[in-house]
Amino acid sequence: MTALLEVDGITCAYSDQVAVRDLSFEVPPGSLVCLLGPSGCGKTTVLRAIAGFHPLTRGTIRIDGRIVSSREVAVPPENRRVGMVFQEHALFPHLTAGENVEAGIRRLPAAERAGVVEELLDKVGLSGFADRYPHELSGGQQQRIALARALAPRPALLLMDEPFSNLDLELREKLGIEVGDLLKREGITSVLVTHDQFDAFALGDQVGVMRGGEIVQWDTPYRLYHEPETRFVADFVGDGVFLDGRILDRNSIETELGVVQGRGVRHFLNDAEVDVLIRPDDIVPALDADAIAHATVVRKAFKGAEILYTLRLASGAEVLSLFPSHEDHAVGTRVGIRLDAEHLVMFPK
Repeated sequence: MTALLEVDGITCAYSDQVAVRDLSFEVPPGSLVCLLGPSGCGKTTVLRAIAGFHPLTRGTIRIDGRIVSSREVAVPPENRRVGMVFQEHALFPHLTAGENVEAGIRRLPAAERAGVVEELLDKVGLSGFADRYPHELSGGQQQRIALARALAPRPALLLMDEPFSNLDLELREKLGIEVGDLLKREGITSVLVTHDQFDAFALGDQVGVMRGGEIVQWDTPYRLYHEPETRFVADFVGDGVFLDGRILDRNSIETELGVVQGRGVRHFLNDAEVDVLIRPDDIVPALDADAIAHATVVRKAFKGAEILYTLRLASGAEVLSLFPSHEDHAVGTRVGIRLDAEHLVMFPK
């Protein structure tokens, strides 16, 4: 399948400081990909380069097979068929919701504009809100209007820059799912930039984790979580801690929690010392007869169906574990645990 967006070896700089270095990825038609990383990693610069707001020092960007950015080519943003949704909504305060959606399609006949506005307001769940002004809308409603406005010109590509970060957690999760479903249903090719792994994992078909202007791993959310290729990705994606380990053979590692067996032991000699990544879902509660270790509850965070416990092992090391919420243990309680880790993730000590 030919990619709708091709980012090929781009480098971007601000004065003499490189912000993005030799970065490449492709986005197939109808898919949604995410660039995930901490502040300052270059992810927004990539988005601005795709939109046409930042020049390239090196490399090429193609949209639907057409070169839109290179050292020699710089197609203006308005001619790229790209829609953008920003963190701040950026609605025109003096225009109604309907007029905001209509802002990018003024060249169409009035009847056609009205039809597009009505259709998009219905798709974002805001039928009947056309006459309301931005200050009369909630944050989530404003972001829906911003999305409808970006989609009105029928862009080939939708770019979203931290679109949910100004919303509270519950609304962010709800709106993220709604937006993801809408984009999939409409077959809209999209790139999302975020520092929040929940947004990236909930929405992204593929996720590129960025650090220092480079993509350090481009993968599915599942593989980023269970099979991180670098210590940075392991630390940045998901919760987890590292335990001391020693390689016994190609399939097993000795740790404080006993011998762990599973896929993933590679590129290490027997008896090599390693750091083993332990995720909260790798440690499960166990009855005394089945427990490989006992730990003391240090902290607990109720999460509805589960409780996230911080547990202190005999060595003093602390690990995280998810227990079913009916297993409610007080701080200071000793609990039996065992490892249930299918993927073994480790790095040299």
